[in-house]
Amino acid sequence: MASPRTTIAVVEDDAGVRTALRQLLRSAQFDALTFASAEELLSARRATAIDCLVADVNLPGMSGVALLRALDARGEAVPAVLVTGRDDPGTQELLRQAGPVPRLHKPFTDDALFEAIRAAMQG
Repeated sequence: MASPRTTIAVVEDDAGVRTALRQLLRSAQFDALTFASAEELLSARRATAIDCLVADVNLPGMSGVALLRALDARGEAVPAVLVTGRDDPGTQELLRQAGPVPRLHKPFTDDALFEAIRAAMQG
């Protein structure tokens, strides 16, 4: 499916979801890095080559959308997919602010995730 050199970073606060996504991505021949928070990824980012980011919208602390903005401000923007399990007005506003970024609503299928990653990386 993907080159072994394609690295996907997953930022997800739910440990079970984070582990499942890491296993799924690795089974599809992606290198997968996982982070429990946006802040954790930001502190590791300079030493980590990332080809695509899969981030939860509603993270404790910095949101997934704020993470995208922070990476962009640092000149380190990467293709991204935003995921959420919520459909409340606050989440909808965050997604609106994110602009044209592929997004998925939890639960999603494996194929939907792979397609969203492909779409993000094709720009």
